Amino acid sequence: MHQISVQKNLKIQSEYLNREVIYDVILPPNYQNNVQPGKVLLMNDGQDLSALNMEKVILNLYQNSEIEPFVLVAIHTNEKRLREYGTASVADYKNRGDLAQHYTNFIVKEFLPYIRGYYSVSADKKDNFFCGFSLGGLSAMDIVWNNSEVFSKVGVFSGSFWWRKKAYEEGYDEDKDRIMHTIVKNGSYHHGQEFWFECGTNDEKDDRNNNGIIDSIEDTLDLITELENLGYKKNVDIVYYEVKDGEHNPKTWSEAMPVFLKWLFGK
Repeated sequence: MHQISVQKNLKIQSEYLNREVIYDVILPPNYQNNVQPGKVLLMNDGQDLSALNMEKVILNLYQNSEIEPFVLVAIHTNEKRLREYGTASVADYKNRGDLAQHYTNFIVKEFLPYIRGYYSVSADKKDNFFCGFSLGGLSAMDIVWNNSEVFSKVGVFSGSFWWRKKAYEEGYDEDKDRIMHTIVKNGSYHHGQEFWFECGTNDEKDDRNNNGIIDSIEDTLDLITELENLGYKKNVDIVYYEVKDGEHNPKTWSEAMPVFLKWLFGK
């Protein structure tokens, strides 16, 4: 009864990225019978769909009647990942993310209109969401934050919020040099936007300021503070989900995925 439909290795030729982009789609049960355009979740690093066990995760939630129907569109990356993911307005200190603006343009101006032409998905920002993992999570956050008229919610798993303008040995100052923090700090409150962050307590071992908190958790909590400074409220607009012994890998992200999907689509 609760059969999902999976379409793999679909392709779009992107002018912005000057390459072919592969993507997978998971359609909800009874998709054909849906009269209203549905909610849609875009996912970075879509090539990891099987490592994330997404089909099983989603099917279980439908079978237990825990979520409303949605369309998942998982966008594969390739060898240009370190260039296309990042922050669109500025590359990092190694010039990584130098194509992130092109990737943003691809998503907003090319890919979403294309998907809306093929699938019954809503163009209303309240029904459009994005998620990603590690550097793909940073990318999702940057795209959602800078396109608040397009997306309302973002999910970031072990986000690369260490992304910085300076190397540590170049006089790095975490108050000024963490790029996403600065972008948010210089931004403004976007009505209707909500944020979901996951970190694992074993995401990494690095603790650059030796305060006993690993960098991935500290960087995420500091970003949440910047959002709160703009008026977003924790446990209302912002969810922080910490996985005890969770690691920086698809296994942990898969275990956290039902929590995220119920936050987005829960009945």
